Amino acid sequence: MEDIFHHRDDIGPSKVVHIFDPRVGLKAIVVVDNVAAGPAIGGTRMAVDVSLSECVSLARAMTLKNAAAGLPHGGAKSVILADPKMPLANKETLIRAFARSLRDLTEYIPGPDMGTDETAMAWIKDEIGRAAGLPAEIGGIPLDEIGSTGFGLAIAAEVAEEFSGVKIKGARVAVQGFGAVGRHAAHFLAAKGAILVAASDSRGAIADPRGLDIDKLCALKREHKSVIDLMGVKRMEGDELVGIDCDIWIPAARPDVIHAGNVDRVRAKLVLQGANIPVTADAEISLHKRGILTVPDFVANAGGVITAAVEYHGGTEKDAFDTIAQKIARNVRIVLNEAKKKTPHASRRGRRYR
Repeated sequence: MEDIFHHRDDIGPSKVVHIFDPRVGLKAIVVVDNVAAGPAIGGTRMAVDVSLSECVSLARAMTLKNAAAGLPHGGAKSVILADPKMPLANKETLIRAFARSLRDLTEYIPGPDMGTDETAMAWIKDEIGRAAGLPAEIGGIPLDEIGSTGFGLAIAAEVAEEFSGVKIKGARVAVQGFGAVGRHAAHFLAAKGAILVAASDSRGAIADPRGLDIDKLCALKREHKSVIDLMGVKRMEGDELVGIDCDIWIPAARPDVIHAGNVDRVRAKLVLQGANIPVTADAEISLHKRGILTVPDFVANAGGVITAAVEYHGGTEKDAFDTIAQKIARNVRIVLNEAKKKTPHASRRGRRYR
């Protein structure tokens, strides 16, 4: 088992809980990083290869994200070590067992994340009476359905125009992880004139410099197919996407997808961090040295947790979108302006400020 002590600092984690239930094959971890601002909100991730280190890092990202957004919530994260593509009945059994284990962990409010969705949150709410990102039928604001995180990324891209020199209209976009976040980011950016030229999911990647049909890609995903099932486009391995020729590159899946081993292949001018901690620290330094602007995760992709907080406190979908637009625009501008002051010799075009 990993040693938690080397992860701890003055901020947290405040609590780490390992969960085992051999009756249903449940193995899970909950990390409550910090609750100084209020009960912690953070997603429940399901994957076969999640770890304590990943959970701790994601929980810290939520602490920073919630604080930056001015939410009355601390940060947390939970991971369930299982295949999210298991039969639905088995998944319900596993998640309900997980939820029951959280009954007395009242400082944690679960939300949807990779491998879970609004239905999973409904099961958790049914078991313990608290969850965010619920289906609309039971009074929730369904994050995946309305695409609030993707909407926030489009807002971040608008603000970043003046710092990166990348104008959204006509910009070529690549999305790594064409799922709940990535497909909506592509949709909202396309509505502003951008062109999706490459996309990937867990089965592979595709590219077409003329532009990909986002509606057809979304239809494939609704049918539980892959982006590689789209006809008439170039197919490639998923890790080839990092080197695609584009203006905006959006990592919207797992952590650490841009790292020391591939950062030199990045050809974009702007990286919008749609996933949590998708770029390693050393890779961020390399991007900076190459003049590539990176909008960090804790401000760029806060749309989902902002929506979850609005829902949890009784707000509407309109309230959520209005709050996302205001908070993300403000925070991205503050972060990039502050970083610009600390990088006085940086060029206005193509310089990463952080």
